[in-house]
Amino acid sequence: MSGGWPWLALVLLGAYHGLNPAMGWLFAVALGLQERGRGAVLRALPAIALGHEASIALVVALVALAGTLVDASALRVAAALTLLAFGAFRCLKPRAHFRWVGMRISAWELVLWSFLMSTAHGAGLMLVPVLLGMDPLSPESPLAHDVPGLDPTTATLAEDAAAVVLHTLAMLLTMGSVALVVYEKAGLAVLRRAWLNLDLIWAVALMVGGLLTLFT
Repeated sequence: MSGGWPWLALVLLGAYHGLNPAMGWLFAVALGLQERGRGAVLRALPAIALGHEASIALVVALVALAGTLVDASALRVAAALTLLAFGAFRCLKPRAHFRWVGMRISAWELVLWSFLMSTAHGAGLMLVPVLLGMDPLSPESPLAHDVPGLDPTTATLAEDAAAVVLHTLAMLLTMGSVALVVYEKAGLAVLRRAWLNLDLIWAVALMVGGLLTLFT
């Protein structure tokens, strides 16, 4: 990838995660309905976003570590096969994700729930092809012309951190917007009127991402 496309891809993936009810906005709305207040919805959103960010950051850190240990081409093939395998698993086992035991949870328990849910859905895996296509010292990289003498390793870490933050912000803004609209206006009945199998779409997207990573 080149130019601004990797960053746009990160934003779009974050927006998609924010739209997916399983990633958190449905839980936030349910908490608001249970406590009968918009404040409960708003309080839930940062905790959900933090758990999602931790899950994403873990994958990014593992990819960065792998990049120091194995050849770039081998890493690309491994990432592609992981995406294909996990996408196939999500197609075959769409309900295989973490289930919380109740609604009475603390903020940190909500962070943990979000982390587990994001990890179970492979939220961070789709960022791997984007990260592998980013060159931190290319002319297109914001870090390259902002800090010309930046060490390559530091630049990579900084760019990875920026990718995680940008993705999570897009997710939080989208998730928050949807949660508030559903809570204030549409109600949970919107899930019956405008239902999409987002789990299936996500599983297919994972496999498409794997194919693109493997053959591009």
